[in-house]
Amino acid sequence: MFEKQIYVKRRATLLSKLQEAGARGLVLLLGNADAPAQYKDNCYKWRQDSTWLYYMGLDEPLMAALLDIDSGEETLFADDVSMDDIIWMGPQPSVRSKADSVGIARTAPYAALAEAVRCGRPIHHVNPSRYYNILKLRELLGSEKNISEVLTEAVISMRLVKADEEIAALDHACDLGYEMHSVARDAIAAGVLEQEIVGKMESVALSKGWGVSFPTILTQHGETLHNHLHDKLIEPGKLMVIDAGVESNEHYASDFTRTYPTSGRFSTKQKEIYQIVLDCNEYAFSLTRPGITYKEVHQATARRMLEGLKALGLVRGDVAEMAAEGIAGLFMPHGLGHNMGLDVHDMEDLGENLVGYERGQSRAKQLGLGSLRMARHLQPGYVITDEPGIYFIPALIEKFKREGLGRDFVNYSALESYYDFGGIRLEDDVLVTADGARRVGSRRLPISVEDVEACF
Repeated sequence: MFEKQIYVKRRATLLSKLQEAGARGLVLLLGNADAPAQYKDNCYKWRQDSTWLYYMGLDEPLMAALLDIDSGEETLFADDVSMDDIIWMGPQPSVRSKADSVGIARTAPYAALAEAVRCGRPIHHVNPSRYYNILKLRELLGSEKNISEVLTEAVISMRLVKADEEIAALDHACDLGYEMHSVARDAIAAGVLEQEIVGKMESVALSKGWGVSFPTILTQHGETLHNHLHDKLIEPGKLMVIDAGVESNEHYASDFTRTYPTSGRFSTKQKEIYQIVLDCNEYAFSLTRPGITYKEVHQATARRMLEGLKALGLVRGDVAEMAAEGIAGLFMPHGLGHNMGLDVHDMEDLGENLVGYERGQSRAKQLGLGSLRMARHLQPGYVITDEPGIYFIPALIEKFKREGLGRDFVNYSALESYYDFGGIRLEDDVLVTADGARRVGSRRLPISVEDVEACF
């Protein structure tokens, strides 16, 4: 948790934004509940709702809060532990002390929430992500679908811009991510089972943070973007994509990707593609600054990628025409990046388009660009990922070829020799600053061809 006044200020700012927007009534914030894995007392690992954490900070199950937009009055709904709880868990802080720790004046039993929301006043809530909270909203309000647009917009506007304490937490999470990735890189050797490396990585995440910020991607088949299988022995001459992050004890996330030659040296073909992806990563970072849209950064980076592929003879023709035709999506069928913070894909539970797109922007239908999660005009305090990649996906290439897509631009015969190549992705976490950007964390993982090979 941060200091009490941080949560007090955040809630006050939220209510002020809602008042300025003309909203009236009550804001309902729901914390998460434990989720049984096999049976009631054997639960999945606990994780609190991120919006609750942002405004309330209390990292325990079965809590709720009502914030009165009109009066500013705040109430925490929670229960003190029973003797049975004490037997199994030991003495616990009182609800009163928890409320004091985040500056809440009033408390009430959790069951009193039902009566409190039956007041005839508007109730504002955001989109629920956990099944328990969906059911809770149905119980309390009759439906979980009456999502408050004005509240959602206010929450997004606040959480998009990271305050100093959040930036420090993200720097810490990225330093842990650096350590986790270094352990993984150092463990790469022919004959090692991928699962062994994942175990070493996640031991760092668990021993120094809350755990991983998302399921670890570690694969010699990087053409599969989210490959969570770790059952292969490392083979010489392959490319290993490692996309992983740590969630700190403060619940802020890191998310890095590096691609390594399993033999310790890139082949000529691997080095050529790797260098294009690296150039794209550096180019996107150089463009990242306040005022530009991340959609523009994605599009410019896609053109840079096509220029590199054209130099290798894999595509041909005018780069601008290729980009307009969506040829970049054949090689990078995902977006350049996403928001980061308390979630590795920050706030996407509130609505991916609401978080990543502003009024006047809409998603493209083009492969690749249509998967861009963050398109907004950048502002100081935004934290985003910069993760270009090039992938040779045989099924996708064959589909393009079969349907006659890109016939004027794509050298399909040349691509056949890349069907066993795999993929390359290089990802950094980036903070938008007043005059540009900086990478998050105190150190950057080795990324140049020379520095990567020097690690082996």
